[in-house]
Amino acid sequence: MSTSMQEGPTHRSASALASLVTRSLVLGYGTLAYLIFLGTILYAIGFVSQLLVPKTIDSGTANSRLHALIVDLALMSLFAVQHSGMARQGFKKLSASVASPALERSSYVLLASLTLLLLFWQWEPITAVVWQIKTPALVSAAIAGGFLGWLIVLYSTFLISHFELFGLTQVVTHFTGRIAEPIKFKTPGLYRVIRHPIYLGFIIAFWSTPTMTLGHLLFAAVTTTYIFVGIWLEERDLAALFGEEYRRYKQTVAMLLPGLF
Repeated sequence: MSTSMQEGPTHRSASALASLVTRSLVLGYGTLAYLIFLGTILYAIGFVSQLLVPKTIDSGTANSRLHALIVDLALMSLFAVQHSGMARQGFKKLSASVASPALERSSYVLLASLTLLLLFWQWEPITAVVWQIKTPALVSAAIAGGFLGWLIVLYSTFLISHFELFGLTQVVTHFTGRIAEPIKFKTPGLYRVIRHPIYLGFIIAFWSTPTMTLGHLLFAAVTTTYIFVGIWLEERDLAALFGEEYRRYKQTVAMLLPGLF
């Protein structure tokens, strides 16, 4: 009886310690994933805008156009498959069956970041110029437009909970032992005017450049096409998740440009 009573508190203490270690590892994983994402998005700005980073969309070794086209399309396809595949509800359910649900979003963010970093590293430039703006005022406007696009992206993430979108909220909630609140449908700020301000920001950022090379045009065209595919997939999932509430929102609020589409 005495031995059993002594083992009880010891067992509970060991279980509590194991739980703390596990929750700490989940928190560390999510924090690391977020920091890698942060570095990746900052590099993406420099990559597209051709500022401050060692490898940009128009720098690096130029191979034949056909070789560059194949490599660049393969890199963008890899990102599209990862980004869309892991965002689907079926994959999320599979992920939750083999690991803590708190890890799902951080894993998605981490793999998307690593796929993008691979794209930046292996991207092959195609430097033939498609258009070049030479008027100083228009050059400044194009550069400013690019930064405006990135600001729209950042601002829009905070409108819908930046830290939840990139997995930090989930791992912090898991660490503290609280139960995550169900996802609620909300339309703050820009979301009252357009349904996808984050995607609009990316499109503006990718196309706003004073010098458009063939490689940059390829990148902008393919990513824009992927954005429209992503919108279709995302809205299908949102309609399934939120039902009539989202369908009414879709009918009354423009997708990207108020009054147009």
